[in-house]
Amino acid sequence: MSALMIIQLLVVLAALYVGSRYGSLALGAISGIGLAILVFGFGLKPGTPPTDVIYIIIAAVTCAGTLQASGGMDWMIQIAERMLRKHPDHITFLAPLVTFFLTVLVGTGHVVYTIMPIICDIALKKGIRPERPCGVASVASQVGITCSPIAAAVVAFVTISNANGYMVTIPHVLMVTIPACVIGLMCASAASYRRGKDLDKDPAFQARIADPEQRRYIYGGSATTLDKVITKEAKASVFVFLGALLVIVLFAFCQMIKLDGKPLATVLGIPKMNIIIQIIMLTAAACNIMFCKAAPKKAVAGAVWQSGMVAVVAIYGIAWLADTYFGNYMDQMKLMLSGVVTNYPWSIAFVFFLVSVLINSQGAVVVAMLPLAYELGIAGPVLLGVLPSVYGYFFIPNYPSDIATVNFDRSGTTVIGKYLLNHSFMMPGLISVLVSTVVGYLITNVFFPGYFASFIS
Repeated sequence: MSALMIIQLLVVLAALYVGSRYGSLALGAISGIGLAILVFGFGLKPGTPPTDVIYIIIAAVTCAGTLQASGGMDWMIQIAERMLRKHPDHITFLAPLVTFFLTVLVGTGHVVYTIMPIICDIALKKGIRPERPCGVASVASQVGITCSPIAAAVVAFVTISNANGYMVTIPHVLMVTIPACVIGLMCASAASYRRGKDLDKDPAFQARIADPEQRRYIYGGSATTLDKVITKEAKASVFVFLGALLVIVLFAFCQMIKLDGKPLATVLGIPKMNIIIQIIMLTAAACNIMFCKAAPKKAVAGAVWQSGMVAVVAIYGIAWLADTYFGNYMDQMKLMLSGVVTNYPWSIAFVFFLVSVLINSQGAVVVAMLPLAYELGIAGPVLLGVLPSVYGYFFIPNYPSDIATVNFDRSGTTVIGKYLLNHSFMMPGLISVLVSTVVGYLITNVFFPGYFASFIS
């Protein structure tokens, strides 16, 4: 690795670091500064912006935004809350499953903001240390991204893999990531079940509630969505959204079914999945607006739409910056890393994880690093197996869902530690990602190697 390559890599890392410190739109925007330095300062050839993935995110976020605007998301949260309140003793296991599957359905982990205060409230009322369910539930809300048929990480993995000759489909990805991630989360929940001291034995907590004002603050409030009135239009929007997801999955299955040795989708002249997802999501969004009273202004003002647009900018800037750097030095990268990835192809999981720690976006990790992984000669089944490793931004607790969870926990047990890395999300995050990645790798490369290798074109 030449001195010039190292200097340019430091430019890339500096842009990502500074962007992560500012957060929100800055991660993508400041990547533009790094891109300008590489192109105009060092004369590198510009890479290609990830337009296909960006279009899909825009369509999916628009649909999810109209779901929120119509009140459909409130109904989904109500259903989840009823289940949690019915089984409060098992909140440490049920809470992460709820946040996980909400993310799987909606395609974004920011839905956690509505359900997290409820999880904290249920735990407090039951005398359970809120850190136990809250820490793993926040992690689970992000883990679900690699298991959602409309999430950028999944769609990008399929799109880039197909372009590199690995003709995997969305159902194939979900067949690996969903069981792997659920097993990982249950392991993290088990490790969290007795985590920390019980509230009645925690001197710090007991000292807090000894103050009458603090006691009223901790136990006086009650977070709930059960008092919200759910309209028939709100319920209809949920069915529109779920119907759109079902149609997308059915189209994806058409790519799996073979007819005369060709995918059924090819025989029937069905467009590629990136086009199908955009059409179906935009159509569902239009139905929510016209028939389910989803006001467009309310949709674009909602948290789901706004966070999705932030993700678009982040992926746009980060992926373009990474593609520019790696594209100009692909031969050198192959020479440096070929020995490691040939002998230990699964080691690419560490690269995915470390990049995710820096850039706070699983979709951006996939878009930026997956082409490099294929160029290095790593097989598609290996990359599919280690896909859960693209979630690493719990490591430094600066992600909005983690910060919000700390604030929602009135007991003060969910914390960002004095030394930054000793926080409430570290243990469940590490266990979940490690177990999920190992299980995913075993599914694709040990238990069913022939099946997942059969998609190579």
